Amino acid sequence: MSLPASESDSLASRRSKKPKYSKFTQQELPACKPLLTPGIVIGAFSLIGVIFVPIGLASLAASQNIVELIDRYDAECVSANDKVGFIQDTKTDKACTRKITVPKPMKGPIHIYYQLENFYQNHRRYVKSRNDKQLLYKDAASTITNCEPEATSEDGGAPIVPCGLIAWSLFNDTYSFSLNKKAVEVNKKNIAWDSDKNKKFGSDVFPSNFQKGGLIGGAKLNEKIPLSEQEDLIVWMRTAALPTFRKLYGRIESDIMASDEITVVIQNNYNTYSFGGTKALVLSTTSWIGGRNNFIGVAYVAIGGICLFLAMGFVILYVIKPRALGDPNYLSWNKENPDHPN
Repeated sequence: MSLPASESDSLASRRSKKPKYSKFTQQELPACKPLLTPGIVIGAFSLIGVIFVPIGLASLAASQNIVELIDRYDAECVSANDKVGFIQDTKTDKACTRKITVPKPMKGPIHIYYQLENFYQNHRRYVKSRNDKQLLYKDAASTITNCEPEATSEDGGAPIVPCGLIAWSLFNDTYSFSLNKKAVEVNKKNIAWDSDKNKKFGSDVFPSNFQKGGLIGGAKLNEKIPLSEQEDLIVWMRTAALPTFRKLYGRIESDIMASDEITVVIQNNYNTYSFGGTKALVLSTTSWIGGRNNFIGVAYVAIGGICLFLAMGFVILYVIKPRALGDPNYLSWNKENPDHPN
């Protein structure tokens, strides 16, 4: 028994997945469809090259004008053969004096960094070993999820604030500077991101039970200062993506002339010897591109140079062996399509 024609057509239309006609479903909305003629291609490559090459050269010039002094001190500041034993001995004086001669004038502010190598802050277990709620909210002091093995104190099981391996391993080398035998003040204010200070660390959260166990990982914190004002901790807890990294220690606001001698007294406390890491002190000026970084300039010059080379190649190819263009009126989108309903 067959269905009437009207019912069959209705059933077929319900089963059909063909969308109702519209310019959107049929991709007939107005669109820009440029023709890549030789003139447009050559002009585009030439424009990119003309813009990118000067930017790259300016970036390289700014980077080369930056004065950067790097002094690695981890090997020279240990007087014993047993380096791990030396650094773990709390009774040993670990003061180390270093002298740095400035080759070029350094205009303030001069940024002071500590540089660590072979320190994997991006290790998954290390990165997770913190509790962001505890860092931000006073009422979440007992929230110690993910903080093992530095979650609670050894004596009474009280929660550690801030908990976790990141805070526990806080860098604790210190530097004091003198310029031509005159003490130089180091400005340690505003070395952390404002977003971190205001949104990740609470102004009413204070350290407690921190670095009071048997094994001390790094620096201690003042329990009378809230976490939002402990900028060394905030800088350290923004974990680095690579095993070699720098973190801002402070700034010298005054200028330093060429041939001046900087004397640095280093308290060599941080244990990088257990894992074969290195430590270095970095003094650097800045420019409009930040610190010294040749990669941006080289990348711009390389891309711009390649584009100019391609533009010249297309010009030569077009002159030697030109190719006639077709009539764009025959393109499918320039034809009227009477096949669809209104």
